[in-house]
Amino acid sequence: MSTPSLAIGQVTLTVHDLDVTSDFYQRVIGLHLLRADAASASLGVGDRTLLELRLDKAARARTHREAGLFHTAFLLPSRGDLGRWLGHGARLRTPLQGASDHLVSEALYLADPEGNGIEIYSDRPKESWSWQDGQVRMATEPLDLENLYAAGAGGEWKGFPPGSGIGHVHLQVGALPPAEAFYAGTLGLDITCRYPGGTFYSADGYHHHLATNIWSSRGAPVREMPSTGLTELRLLLSPERLAAQPAAALVDPWGTPIALAAI
Repeated sequence: MSTPSLAIGQVTLTVHDLDVTSDFYQRVIGLHLLRADAASASLGVGDRTLLELRLDKAARARTHREAGLFHTAFLLPSRGDLGRWLGHGARLRTPLQGASDHLVSEALYLADPEGNGIEIYSDRPKESWSWQDGQVRMATEPLDLENLYAAGAGGEWKGFPPGSGIGHVHLQVGALPPAEAFYAGTLGLDITCRYPGGTFYSADGYHHHLATNIWSSRGAPVREMPSTGLTELRLLLSPERLAAQPAAALVDPWGTPIALAAI
């Protein structure tokens, strides 16, 4: 298998209540606590940090009409893993905000205690994805939850298994043309799909590593920081991609810091 040229490294969130939010990502979502102190917590899989939480009780509370995070999407290795998480979430009576069949993937949606969006998903086999002229066919169709639950039967949910990671990050932006100029132009990602009000970007033939939408944030200005929510997105790039970037730290048109590191 060839080494990917891009992956999502880490999402950093600023929160008002570190203890409650950290507990949620461990107990409900399934991340493992790697490090913690009074001001921050690092959570992930194995020894790899996927999510960093930073406490700032004085930070301005971000509203859902601002630019910033739409959701962090955690990718599980198999459909069975997603079915086991569904059973786990049901036992905890975790409220879902949505459940969708996207043709390329099956996804469950919820939010953390501070309103940050979360997707937990598994991919369908790549050979089943439909491509035409560089665009992948995606849709939002009802998900058969009973069938998904049955796929997880016979196994116990023990937190995110090895091989789990952040598959993609979806952002709210103020307008799509400058978003495309930054994420496709500056970062050099391929545009793989356009929905009304949304654009999807990837590398290496994946359906999407990043997405931007204006569904609730049309016309949003640069975000006033510090605020709760997304504080930094870290992308891991191949040496070739990294060398093509103007700097190791960028800022998107709405003030979201993008840190770049070697894959």
